[in-house]
Amino acid sequence: MYKLLLIMMMMTVWMAVHLMGVEEELAMKTLSQSKRAINRAAHAAAQQLDKEALGNGELRINPQTAAETAMNYLGGNLLVDDEGVPLDNSFLLDPIEVLVFDIVNGDQTFPYVYRNDEHQFEAVLRKPGVVLIVKVVYPRAFRVLEPIEWEIRGAAELVAG
Repeated sequence: MYKLLLIMMMMTVWMAVHLMGVEEELAMKTLSQSKRAINRAAHAAAQQLDKEALGNGELRINPQTAAETAMNYLGGNLLVDDEGVPLDNSFLLDPIEVLVFDIVNGDQTFPYVYRNDEHQFEAVLRKPGVVLIVKVVYPRAFRVLEPIEWEIRGAAELVAG
């Protein structure tokens, strides 16, 4: 009888350890998908030229179209609406939060060292660019791990010439 009890206890421990491994793998997949989405959004936003400034020979990013484009890319890749709330078919459960959306335009001296002490982020931009930091909450599947939140950073430069 005690062997049966021992086997049941060991199966419970084995199952918990297995679920923790599965949970960690799902968390890393979520982090990877989110990082790719944020990088794509930053890159797309950085390509939104200000056509009027370009007509004057100056490379500048249009802030309004850059912000719209970044949110469109985040929405399409993370499956969230305009407010960052996950859609029904999203792998996320909690809303995303755009913590930083900064545009470094041609009025800076390049190479430009972008620093954000609040989020401990630094990037060197050689051309006008966009910095994007988004908070993503991992939707735990089995509740084995503690809640995980990431501040995922992305930066991209204007590709011109």
